[in-house]
Order: sequence, then C-alpha cells, then structure tokens
Amino acid sequence: MPSPSSDPSLEPSRPRAIVFPTIGPKLFAELRAAHPSRIVLQVPAGLVRNSHELVARLREETGVPVVLAARACFGACDLPSRDEAPRADVAVVLGHAPIPNVPLVRPTYFVEMRESGGDPEALAATVVEGGVPKRLGLVVSIQHLDLVEPLREALARRGYEVRVGTGDRRLAYPGQALGCNYTGAEAVEAEVDAFLFVGTGRFHPLGLALAVARPVWSLDPLQNVLEPAIDRANLIRRRQLLVASVRDARRWGILVSTFVGQDRTPMALTLQERARSRGREAEILTFDRLDPRDLEGRGLDAYVNTACPRIALDDSPNYPKPLLTPPEFLMAIGDLPLMPYRFDTYH
Repeated sequence: MPSPSSDPSLEPSRPRAIVFPTIGPKLFAELRAAHPSRIVLQVPAGLVRNSHELVARLREETGVPVVLAARACFGACDLPSRDEAPRADVAVVLGHAPIPNVPLVRPTYFVEMRESGGDPEALAATVVEGGVPKRLGLVVSIQHLDLVEPLREALARRGYEVRVGTGDRRLAYPGQALGCNYTGAEAVEAEVDAFLFVGTGRFHPLGLALAVARPVWSLDPLQNVLEPAIDRANLIRRRQLLVASVRDARRWGILVSTFVGQDRTPMALTLQERARSRGREAEILTFDRLDPRDLEGRGLDAYVNTACPRIALDDSPNYPKPLLTPPEFLMAIGDLPLMPYRFDTYH
C-alpha cells in the first residue's frame, strides 16, 4: 500500500491552465463559471494601448473587479505573482501559450491571440521566389500556429520537404518558438538545410539563428514579406568577441531571477562552484525584473545571467559590464571551447 505522501489522490491539485485561441464568448463564459472574486489581466507590450478597454470589457462580462498587471510582460515565464495581485484568484494572460513545466500560482486563462490572416498559397509562392532551400524546417510564433499545416501542404505541392519538430517539456506545441527554447527546431536540424520562421518581428528568428547551425529566413504572414537569411556568423562572432574580452575577469556576478518560470538557482550554484574551481570569485545576485541600473557601482568585472537568455543576448550593450549567458561564461573561464557556439536553451 502506498504511503499517504505518495498517493496522488491525496496531493493538492495544482492550478490549471485553460487555453483559448482568441478573446470571445467562450472565454467570458468560462470565467463566469469559475466565480472568481477578482481577476488579474496581463498583456504583452504590443497590446498595452488597448488593455484598459479590455479591463472594462472583462469587468462588464464577468461582474467582478479586474486589475491590470502594469509591469512589462515577457512571456508565460513571468506571470503575475501573488504579491503583485494578492486578491486575484484567477489570471487572464494575452498573447502567450502556457509553458507546460512552469507551475501556476492561480488558475490561468491563456488567450493565445491566434491570427487567421495569411494566404498559404501566396506565402508558399513567396518562399519559392526567395530561393529558400527545399529541405526546410518550419518554426512559428504562437499567434500563427494555425498556418503550420496549410503552409506545409502548400510548400509540399511546390516540391518542398518540410519538417515540423516537437520540442521538450517547455514547449506546448510542435513547431512553436519560445525566445529561450528552440528544441523543436533542434529536433529536425539534421534533416533540413534551412529554417523558415513564420511570424512578425526579429526577436524569434534571431534566437533561432543562434540556436541552430542552419540559415534562417523569416516570413511575415500578414504582409507576405520574406526577409533575407540572417547572418549567423556575424551574430556568433560578436558574442565570441564579448567572451574573449572577459577571459581575465576575476570577480563575477551570477544573476538569478525570482520569477517562477525563470529561476535557475541550481544552475547558478553550479556556475559559482565552477568559477571558484578556476580561481575566480563569484557572487549570486537575485532580482525579479532586472534593470541595468541595479548593476551600477558594483566592484565586479562581469556578469553571467541565468534568467531569460535573451537579456544577455539582446540587451547586453545596455549594461555597465559585460553580460554573458551560462554557456558563454563557461567558454570565458575555459570550461568550454568557443566553437561550436551553444545557445542557452532554457529547458
């Protein structure tokens, strides 16, 4: 007979994720059925302008108070904490899918904001005209996941062999891109000659280009515009120069986020031991949302960031001292070679 502590039926139930493609009657009906006393709404930067109107609509549809999480939202890894919305018993999160291995502090309604725009046949024709290789891996942002199968079929009719990879436990869907995790692409890297990212902006394709050793094209499905392949060699060269600049750094700060979806304290402790074994000093600094001003005036030579990898990769020039990812840090202290370059995948 199992002990009480090992009996799944006796374990407290975890708050669940409820997923909706768009805002609409089904979302409002589910919220009313949950009988919340207060709702916290979180929106990404691109939807802030309309967020107050949405707060009013949620309040009208549910009849309960709605508060708006004001800080910047980077993804499903930094959902509103209990301290940020202490009296909210449910959350509504726009523009993101749940991250399966990130625990929730309250029932959370993810509205993925799926976008139905984009003609698969026209998009496929643009890919052909752009000279994109025929053995192709397909990666998409969450908003355009509904295009995966229609676009794959349209490309197949034009002689393409399209692969859509399934990632690790951090990804909710095959073909999905997260800024910290491209394991779906890595799963099919050996089977393709290039990758096509379908979505808007440069954030995801730049991360993809660092994660896979294949050319990466990006296709805006709303404008039907194909961007040239990203210069991966130049991206890596810039990171290697940064790594080389701190090879003699003696005093390191190891940054750890308290966001539940970004906290890699065990990794930070391991890096601290690796640094000390190489005769370096290393201190751990904790934060929730990192601000470059928090690192000013400290007697440290460089930093390694264990929170979102994109802080170091995209925002490094904003910081007062060099800021590396964990694999880059191991390169700097001599525990890893400079090549092959290793993307800091958050599992």
